[in-house]
Amino acid sequence: MPENLDRVRGRIAAAAAQCGRNAHSITIVAASKSQPSALIEAAARAGLEHFGESYLKEALEKIASLAAVPLTWHFIGRLQANKTRPVAETFSWVHSVDRLRLAQRLSAQRPYHAPPLNVCIEVSLAAEPGKAGAAPADVPALAAAVAELPRLKLRGLMCLPPEERALESQRRWFAELRGIFEDLNSAGAGLDTLSMGMSEDLEAAVLEGATLVRIGTALFGPRPPA
Repeated sequence: MPENLDRVRGRIAAAAAQCGRNAHSITIVAASKSQPSALIEAAARAGLEHFGESYLKEALEKIASLAAVPLTWHFIGRLQANKTRPVAETFSWVHSVDRLRLAQRLSAQRPYHAPPLNVCIEVSLAAEPGKAGAAPADVPALAAAVAELPRLKLRGLMCLPPEERALESQRRWFAELRGIFEDLNSAGAGLDTLSMGMSEDLEAAVLEGATLVRIGTALFGPRPPA
């Protein structure tokens, strides 16, 4: 794990240097779905703090088992309306808000003793079948409505673009999300987070302004079989 983390940090640093960014402005969210709690604890000892989970039942079990370890948990999977309560009660971040009903439920169900829940709007850049996300044209209105909810803090945008092999093709999708982000901020949204980039395309994401990169395979290796 420490060697893998060093390699990922080196990739981030190289991409950041290429575009004049500070590598410390980019946070690794370890995508730990299907990974055992012991490996997550080892990753924390290696210096990781932020962990992203996609499957709620599995995530809740791991969060409970690691309660003594100071970690920040991000829900990065597709969110169903009937499962918002445990997400609102347990996680610090949700990256996959793509409709107002989800945001309203998360806000209503966020405990008042907890800080506001950090959320990102997931944007569907390519309208791929089977993928969640708000259409780009719908994002400004959705962002304005989410920003008004009392128990949420709208931090930024997230995307899961089509798989591309070429760096420039990868960058094109991330540049589109960055453009939406910049337009929102020009209108006063005050966003600070771009959640984009995974193991295969993190360089392109960093070059286009990612602040959170969701890294699984490059840290943990191939996921264990189900």
